[in-house]
Amino acid sequence: MSFFRSVVLATAIPSAAFVASTTVSAETIFGALSKAYQNNSTLNSTRAGVRVTDESVAIARSGWRPTISGSAKIDYSNTRGESSTRLTTGNFGVQIDQPLFDGFQTRNNVAQAEAQVRAAMEGLNTQQNTTLFEAARAYVNVIHDRQIARLREQDLKFLTEQVRTERSRLDVGEGTRTSVAQAEARQATARAQLSAAQAQVLASAAVYRQIIGVQPGKLKAPAPLVKLLPSNIENVIAAAGSENPAILADQHRVDASGFGVKATEGALLPTLSAKAGISQKYRGASPGSDDGSDGSSTSTSIGATLTVPVYSGGRTSAQIRQQKEKLGRARIDVDVTRDQVGSTVVAAWTAYQAGRETVEANHASIAAAQLALTGVIEERDVGQKTTLDVLNAQNVVISAQIKLATSERDVVISSYSIMRAMGRLTVDHLGLRVRKHEPKEHYKAVKDKWTGSETADDR
Repeated sequence: MSFFRSVVLATAIPSAAFVASTTVSAETIFGALSKAYQNNSTLNSTRAGVRVTDESVAIARSGWRPTISGSAKIDYSNTRGESSTRLTTGNFGVQIDQPLFDGFQTRNNVAQAEAQVRAAMEGLNTQQNTTLFEAARAYVNVIHDRQIARLREQDLKFLTEQVRTERSRLDVGEGTRTSVAQAEARQATARAQLSAAQAQVLASAAVYRQIIGVQPGKLKAPAPLVKLLPSNIENVIAAAGSENPAILADQHRVDASGFGVKATEGALLPTLSAKAGISQKYRGASPGSDDGSDGSSTSTSIGATLTVPVYSGGRTSAQIRQQKEKLGRARIDVDVTRDQVGSTVVAAWTAYQAGRETVEANHASIAAAQLALTGVIEERDVGQKTTLDVLNAQNVVISAQIKLATSERDVVISSYSIMRAMGRLTVDHLGLRVRKHEPKEHYKAVKDKWTGSETADDR
């Protein structure tokens, strides 16, 4: 019975494959997602890209505003001959140019820039969904791979015990060299599989560090996002069609392309601008110069310029056609993205449903396999089964345990994939305890700025 107890201890594990420490210090998946939301370099880069796009609105608005320029020119000449002349002249002035009408180009450029900002913000939402999904996947992969490594270690201990038992049976004349060799072969295979599993744990930890920004410590087993998921696939598809940020971003790009067409067509219309300036001329001869004329004069000017385009060599027409083609492509891209999202939703939902059924089946499989292993060991002890039968039964047990660990991981990942496809893998929906990034704050701070080269954070 002592040998039987050792077998049970070596093979029996908790039925749930995602077993992790439940101590207070264990990291939860939501804690890891919060760290990824703050630390992920790709997400931070995307946020910076949105701030870059914000400035395009201020750039477009400058088309309505006046431009002021100053000029200064000083000349000194020295002429020698029968008459000596040393003359200093200067010209100083300020000019103001104010656009009055530009064929509605500025208005459409501003509208295009604002649509591009909205698209960029939805692109940021897409990246946030992607980052949080990748963080969740990295989290469960670390737990899964650690569990596989533990299972492989337990399998190696069991097979090592089998090698010892077969050698003892051989010493007393009850076993054979063939049985010893079979046990040793399985032991060597298990040792290699353990080494591979441990290497995979290190690889998963590296991915975790890359995405979340810290090394994985003790991790608490996560559960699928059951309460956050709709009750059926029809509701998931409807939510994804209206909320997925990738679709919304493409729709804003359609708007931007439409305004781009109008802005380009504005180049065919007349433009009108006003101009005003003041300048002062100075002329002075140096003492002793034969040219004694000097003095200064001030002049002012004001006027308007009307420009009527007639023909630009076909350039403007080609640019208009190009913008229209971009608009057509943007509309097609919306359909492409919607189809991709729909396919992702169906795949994630079916994987989630199948995964839940697989988990239940694997639980039953493990129970049956462990019962069979116990029976084979008892039959081997009385000579009715061989060592190879025991090794095969153990292989069935370890395979079922690994399948359970994998299926439970896949269920969690599938639930997060569904949330991502709907565009709901966000701080608000998950209730993450982290300061929410608000891109609109930067946009409001810069969209109407007239002057100042410092960024919103004083760089």
